Amino acid sequence: MAKIPGLVAAGIIYGNYVNAINAYEGHGIRTVPPSPTATAGIFCTYPQAYMTKASMFFSEFIASTILMFTIFALKDDTNNGVSQGGGNWFPLGLFFLIFGIGACFGVETGYAINLARDFGPRLMSYALGYGHEVWSAGGYYFWIPMVAPFCGCVFGGILYDAFIYTGPSPLNTEWLGLKDVMHPRQAIDERLRVQRKEGIV
Repeated sequence: MAKIPGLVAAGIIYGNYVNAINAYEGHGIRTVPPSPTATAGIFCTYPQAYMTKASMFFSEFIASTILMFTIFALKDDTNNGVSQGGGNWFPLGLFFLIFGIGACFGVETGYAINLARDFGPRLMSYALGYGHEVWSAGGYYFWIPMVAPFCGCVFGGILYDAFIYTGPSPLNTEWLGLKDVMHPRQAIDERLRVQRKEGIV
C-alpha cells in the first residue's frame, strides 16, 4: 500500500520535469544508468557499475540495519537519555539518521533502505517509457531494494533486542521465548498481569 504514494509522486515529478528531461536526454529518449545522460535515477535507485551483487545487497542490508537499530533506540522509552518515545526531537533525530545513512551509503546503491521508496517510482518510470532497463539495469538489481531492507531491518531489530533492549521480548526471556510458545495461555495471563500492574489495561 505504501508503494502507491511513491508511484504517484514519481508521476508528479515526471510531469513537472518532463521538459527538462527532454532537453537533457533528447525528446522521447529515456535512459537508465550507466548511460552518461541517464535520468532514471531521479525516480529510483541504481547501483554503481563497479558494484557486485554481494556488495549491492550488503550495502542495502547494512544501511537498513543501522536505520532500524537507531529507530528502536530513539523510540525506546526505557532507553536512558531518550525522552518518552523520542519526544519532540524524534523527527530531527530521524532526519539526521537518514541524512547520515545517505552520506555514508548513498554513493554505491542510492540507499533505497525501503521497498516503498524504490519499487513504486521504478514501476512508474517503467510505465513512463524508460523501458525494460529499469528492471535489468545493474544485473537485475531491482530485487535487492525489495529484499535487503527487509533482512536488514529484521537484523537491526534483533541486534537492538539482543544488546540494548531490557523490556520483555523473546530474546530477553528464558529459552528465547520458546516457553511462551509451549504454554501460550500462561504467557498471556502473565502479560496481562504485568500490564494491569503497570496500569496499561
